[in-house]
Amino acid sequence: MNKEINTVNESSAGYAGPLLRMEGIEKGFPGVKALDKVDLDVKAGTVHALMGENGAGKSTLMKCLFGVYYKDAGKIYLEGREVNFKNPKEALENGVAMVHQELNQALKRNVMDNMWLGRFPKVAKGLPITSEKKMYTATKEIFDKLEIDVDPKTVMSKLPVSKRQMVEIAKAVSYNAKVIVFDEPTSSLTEEEVEHLFKIINMLKSQGCAIIYISHKMKEILQISDEVTIMRDGKWIATKEAADLTTGEIIKLMVGRELTNLYPPKTNEIGDVLLDVKNLTAEYSKLRDVSFTARRGEIIGVAGLDGSGRTELLENLYGTATRRSGTMTLDGKPIKNRNARESISNGFALLTEERRATGIFGILNIRENATISSLEKCKAGPFLSKKKMKKNTEWCIDSMHVKTPTQETKISALSGGNQQKVILGRWLLTDPTVLLLDEPTRGIDVGAKYEIYQLIIDLAAKGKTVIMVSSEMPELLGVCDRILVMSGGRLAGEVNAAETTQEEIMALAAKYA
Repeated sequence: MNKEINTVNESSAGYAGPLLRMEGIEKGFPGVKALDKVDLDVKAGTVHALMGENGAGKSTLMKCLFGVYYKDAGKIYLEGREVNFKNPKEALENGVAMVHQELNQALKRNVMDNMWLGRFPKVAKGLPITSEKKMYTATKEIFDKLEIDVDPKTVMSKLPVSKRQMVEIAKAVSYNAKVIVFDEPTSSLTEEEVEHLFKIINMLKSQGCAIIYISHKMKEILQISDEVTIMRDGKWIATKEAADLTTGEIIKLMVGRELTNLYPPKTNEIGDVLLDVKNLTAEYSKLRDVSFTARRGEIIGVAGLDGSGRTELLENLYGTATRRSGTMTLDGKPIKNRNARESISNGFALLTEERRATGIFGILNIRENATISSLEKCKAGPFLSKKKMKKNTEWCIDSMHVKTPTQETKISALSGGNQQKVILGRWLLTDPTVLLLDEPTRGIDVGAKYEIYQLIIDLAAKGKTVIMVSSEMPELLGVCDRILVMSGGRLAGEVNAAETTQEEIMALAAKYA
């Protein structure tokens, strides 16, 4: 390790303590204390789960380790030696890698360029010429080892989110890291891909690697982890053996109370047909000949395997993807929805899957992010009214329970879950008739999930129509009235959520795959 980084003189040879130790870590942002004397010990060859509600400080703690943030107080030890990484590059060079929840990739470059960015192999030592052949071979070797079926020469933008996630995981593995942090790694993965990831993690464990695994998915945590540390409001709450924990105990430690039900009771009443879609076919994706109706007060789920056309369906309904053919009527009147502006005026709202890329405006504050889709309602004459913007944002923060010190806080400073709440609030301010939700609870903690489910049901109870894509089957079964199952870009079938099974849905999902 770098002498400048390691300030403790002890050699790590024969070191018997935890591979990673974090002691008394503190970190504050304007108006909020994100970390308050947090401790964490991670042993070599184990998976250590880090759990807590959105805003509990999990990602902040890991960013302090990885050199993204500089801690205010506390010490970090790697193999018994104190480290203070000034940036992620330094962390990577010293054996600490991180797979971030929000992917940050060069989408216009190919896969192998993304894999080796900043460390391109050269044709020969001393020559400043990148060897494409070496880069391809090295990428292919890692992919073969990890059983990742991706062509290294594929442009990143052409890959679905799940494949891009696997590329990012492979990149972390390529550093031969001693510690790898996985921040919500399965948020965009199918069940089959999750199994594949667990296989990779178990391989890394067997090689003595320490894995820190951040997730809100209880089943996964209990399946893959050896130890679990739970945080709440920036503080350490407990560290326990995973084998000694139950889902109920984890939830109680996370939220400070028991959640008797994961899903709120249904209060919505289904009315007459509001939206009628016929023979919807996309221009640039494989979505074709999709027909269905959606009723007032109905919550419709959209299920299917990765690449089945779920997201494409929502994008074509909303007009952010080019439609080749098909018709739509809303309340008996033909509508086109040729672009986002037209869709909003027709009463449609779309919550996108990729929060960072297409959801938030990272350089803007919460007020600007919350009101940007409903600026007409914030006007006083021809000018924007700051008073109205403040009032609408206050409603958004209060109703969505957003944890933030002020409205002026940059949205990029919030946790992923709180960002999601702001975006949801943004769309509710437009008072939509049809709400299109693409993975609305991705990266959201169990308590916040319940709040979002309740919100969806309340909207339906007011006569709104909700169409919701989710990779979590229990979520679709617990919240929705009816489920559309996509397969190979086509509608494979419709099922009643109260009467169907996961097996029936999976059988339909494989129909045209």
